[in-house]
Amino acid sequence: MIRYPAAIFCIAMTLCTTVNASEVDDEIKALKARIEKLESGNEEVDANKGNFVEFGGAARFQYSYEDYNSKNEDRGGDMDFDVFRLDIDGSFEEMIFSAQYRWYQYMNVVQHAWVGYNFTEQQQGKIGVTQVPFGILTWASNSFFFSSNFYLGLEDDYDLGLNYTYKSDKNRFDLAFFKNDELGGLDGYVSDRTDSYSYNIVGVRLPGEDIYDAPSAGYAAGETNTVNVRYTHDFIFDDLSLELGGSLQAGQLAIENGTDGKNMAGAFHGVINYDRWNVKLQFTEYQFDVDGMDTERMVVAAYGFYDTIAAEATSYMANVAYSLPVNIGPISNLTFYNDYSLITNKSANLDDTFMNVTGITITAGDLYTYVDFVVAENQPFIGGSMAGDGGVNKRVNINLGYYF
Repeated sequence: MIRYPAAIFCIAMTLCTTVNASEVDDEIKALKARIEKLESGNEEVDANKGNFVEFGGAARFQYSYEDYNSKNEDRGGDMDFDVFRLDIDGSFEEMIFSAQYRWYQYMNVVQHAWVGYNFTEQQQGKIGVTQVPFGILTWASNSFFFSSNFYLGLEDDYDLGLNYTYKSDKNRFDLAFFKNDELGGLDGYVSDRTDSYSYNIVGVRLPGEDIYDAPSAGYAAGETNTVNVRYTHDFIFDDLSLELGGSLQAGQLAIENGTDGKNMAGAFHGVINYDRWNVKLQFTEYQFDVDGMDTERMVVAAYGFYDTIAAEATSYMANVAYSLPVNIGPISNLTFYNDYSLITNKSANLDDTFMNVTGITITAGDLYTYVDFVVAENQPFIGGSMAGDGGVNKRVNINLGYYF
């Protein structure tokens, strides 16, 4: 059983290029900014550009070969439309704004939508559907599938509320208050709570229910009145930088039958940049409690499905990446990576989840492509569930996106 693989790369091309460390750092920063702009559409809006409105978007397509799907195997894999999205960013006098809407085959969703104000060059406030400041930002991972934390609602999560950020050369402090999830929480006026970009708590999983069932009557739930605090400090050396940070999350759970509950999570993380290498490490714990119940499993929803997660668990993450500028026709950069996630110590004696993704991203003008080989156990979208209903599965995934 593959469970604790060594995330080791042998990239011979690293021996072929020698450049000044500051030049490498500038290249990596520029590439990171470009990727975040392309992939999330939630980059910082530059108010120094004056009054402006910019439109953009993307169309992405995907090939997958899945060893846990016999029909997919017989066909030699499948090619599908993934997503079409539209972005809008702008600034008007002292205000800034950004929004993104996505059309999938099976759902339409708001990924983010906020209005902000730059109080000073170091301080910014936002209101709307914004990214939850928790753990490594913008993402804690390199692959198309994110980390296993994403499927717990603890990576690249978006909720509805207020977000304050202070940034200096070496420090960042985030303080946020989210009234509820981006769909309006328990009483949100939406027809289907599975139509969501982020994973949200939508119910308490009762004994005897199937792991993919909708919440039972009276036990639908939603997070509410959640506070997030995050702090990071950068240590800068001649040819190495180290970001160390901690995150805390605490809030309430609203249950349909009137019962109260609470949600809590905490994380410590480190991000190392050396030459063209990047290492991301994170330790996370979370817990959901419902008054008067021995809560062991919760219902989550996103991407057209309900699923089940442990009400309490610990996660570990270790990712490594190497960015290689190239000049191969239109291809300007190749990023090689290995992302590893482990979810353990689950309540209800649920089996561990692990996911290892070895891959490469290819940057070619306005084309951005992920090529991933995934090995996972009890992992959503890799033949399993966080509740533990599958063995070790494998998937080859190629996701190509054109951005405009």
